[in-house]
Amino acid sequence: MAKAEPPFANASVGAAFDGQPALLALRAMIFDVARELASVGEIIESLKWGQPSYATKTGTPIRLGHSKGGAPAIFAHCQSSVISDFAAVFGQDFEIDGTRAVHLDPDSIDAQDGPLRKLIASALTYRL
Repeated sequence: MAKAEPPFANASVGAAFDGQPALLALRAMIFDVARELASVGEIIESLKWGQPSYATKTGTPIRLGHSKGGAPAIFAHCQSSVISDFAAVFGQDFEIDGTRAVHLDPDSIDAQDGPLRKLIASALTYRL
């Protein structure tokens, strides 16, 4: 049985998800992956540059938003190796934006669950 996702950190964060089912699916995935990783600890949910951001003491922040073309995307700090490491393994299956983002097909997020969970886990545990 799936666990209920935590309430939004505040109303502004919740508003960023209005009408965004793909981003809500990614948010649920982030909290699910964090629950599976004993070392992650608390996730701090906030808005950064108007986008939902997820930070841990053990990782590098990831943000959820949209590419310039409007596709859902996961963003990581460009000076981390999170996106480039992901691209080295899964780059042929995703649209990668340099070291900054992975652009997603909103209709394929569930089908790409495995690789996306690896990306999220990599970000949440980046400093370990």
